[in-house]
Amino acid sequence: MNIIYSRAATDEELHQIVKLQERNLRTVLSTKERLEEGFVTLKHSFEMLKKMNDACAHCIVKHEGEVVGYALSMLQDFKNDIPLLAPMFHEIDEVLQEKDLYKNYIAMGQICVDKNFRGHGVFRGLYYYMANQLKDDFDAIITEVDTKNTRSSNAHKAVGFEVLKNYTSNNQLWEVILLKL
Repeated sequence: MNIIYSRAATDEELHQIVKLQERNLRTVLSTKERLEEGFVTLKHSFEMLKKMNDACAHCIVKHEGEVVGYALSMLQDFKNDIPLLAPMFHEIDEVLQEKDLYKNYIAMGQICVDKNFRGHGVFRGLYYYMANQLKDDFDAIITEVDTKNTRSSNAHKAVGFEVLKNYTSNNQLWEVILLKL
């Protein structure tokens, strides 16, 4: 499989991220697909993806010129820009302060791999690439996973993420997880 990891650099790549995201939203997948394949919760606008990318380029995976996976980079500066993620940042800040952990972190705003490329190490490769790209600027990557998304939760733990805490927001139970860089 000829895949290339890189940082998003063009509007076309960002539009491809939006399309991949739309195909994997929890709201468009069947219950069976959500359980077996996982899902993404939040739909980002192109404008927000571009704004985030301009601040810290997203990591992508391409196959034959098409984006088949992405990990979104979200600086702490975006804490208040996406209302659905405000509780996540609040919980992150709270747990980091309690445990006196990494203050210089980047939030991974969402990760997704096209279903035709799952099970081939692309998810793991994407996180290794992201960690290598960001290790000089950040101490950790932090994100959250819906606990009903067991495929995603298990995949994150398999690449080294540790659960910092669980919390409830919008009637969902979330795991705040951290990958030390």
